[in-house]
Amino acid sequence: MQSNSKTFICLSNYFKGKDFMIQLNKLGNKVYLITTESLKDADWPHEHLEEIFYMPGLDLEWNMDHLLLGVAGLMKTNKISSIIALDDYDVEKGTFVRENLRIPGMGQTTGRYFRDKLAMRMKAKEEGVLVPEFSGLFNDDEINQFADTVAAPWVLKPRSEASANGIIKVYDKESLWKHIHELGDQRIKYLVEQFKPGDVYHADGLNVNGKVLSCTVSQYLATPMEISQGGGVFRSANVAYGSDDDKAIQKANKEVMMAFGMKNGASHTEFIKNREDGKMYFLETSSRVGGAHLAEMVEAATGINLWAEWAKIEDSIAKSYEYKLPKARKEYAGIVLTLSKYEHPDLSDFSDEEICFRVPLKYHAGMIVRSKSQSRVRELLDNYAERLSDNFSSVVAPEKLTKLH
Repeated sequence: MQSNSKTFICLSNYFKGKDFMIQLNKLGNKVYLITTESLKDADWPHEHLEEIFYMPGLDLEWNMDHLLLGVAGLMKTNKISSIIALDDYDVEKGTFVRENLRIPGMGQTTGRYFRDKLAMRMKAKEEGVLVPEFSGLFNDDEINQFADTVAAPWVLKPRSEASANGIIKVYDKESLWKHIHELGDQRIKYLVEQFKPGDVYHADGLNVNGKVLSCTVSQYLATPMEISQGGGVFRSANVAYGSDDDKAIQKANKEVMMAFGMKNGASHTEFIKNREDGKMYFLETSSRVGGAHLAEMVEAATGINLWAEWAKIEDSIAKSYEYKLPKARKEYAGIVLTLSKYEHPDLSDFSDEEICFRVPLKYHAGMIVRSKSQSRVRELLDNYAERLSDNFSSVVAPEKLTKLH
């Protein structure tokens, strides 16, 4: 191991981040992983890890005091340079351990802006970032004022769930209060927000020293909320470089990162272009690489591996040298993905030369396509979505949330 080797701890409740851990180790560092015991048989990059520690239970079931004591025990013989949260649900865990053990990195207050949807909206509004009208569910008078002054429909959103999990769409004040009463004491973990119809975009970026160094703007052709509530085929593709939408979201993403105090690492931020006024509204952000194989899609379009570059950024911070972003290419890529009724779907009939990645997950059918032509990417995604829907798609009703973050 190199003399300037640093020690990193990665946290993940999900199987992800292989490229991140491999790259960190290749840069001469010691990498430890803390994950859930249910992932013991996952294809972790063991040859690049010093050791894997398994926590009993899943996510919310982790005992935070045990996690803290475990990391503290590891610190007795290792100087920890950084703790990295690889998934949304690990952000709070990472900030909790950093704060207690005084390890550099994002603390609990800043972490809230990248996990708590109410904190995000309050901070965005305070900093002049355009957001849909919203309200917390703490005070009855404020809820009534919101319902009486903000046009329906509205959405009730869990404050700290990922993607579209647990979102409830409501159309009138009576239904709103019905759902709030059904939430009981859990109401404090929700917010209500005006539903803005429009196209949803995501900005996948890399940040260093408070500056956005890289940002790829893409459009959901079928949004996570639509898929979560109605089933279907998920699609996303990057937008035309230098287009009005690209410029508007690049600008808005920089405003959000600055307002929220993002210093270093990857980010995934979503915006909606309202059909009524044409303006870009901030929806949510996260201090991680986007899920649903969006990282592979970004790499197909730009050549930038977000996981590997994030690792290089962390390495540069720990070793005090300047990070250099590799030159990106400007091509187009898109993903099409659906739950499959087959454990290992046979997609051999999908054989176009533009296919550059096939989703390897069981009971999923999906591909990423790449081309120099944006229209060709969109054409393939539309064609594949129809064929997957007809022959492979399986619709599973979303589970009702019983435990909230």
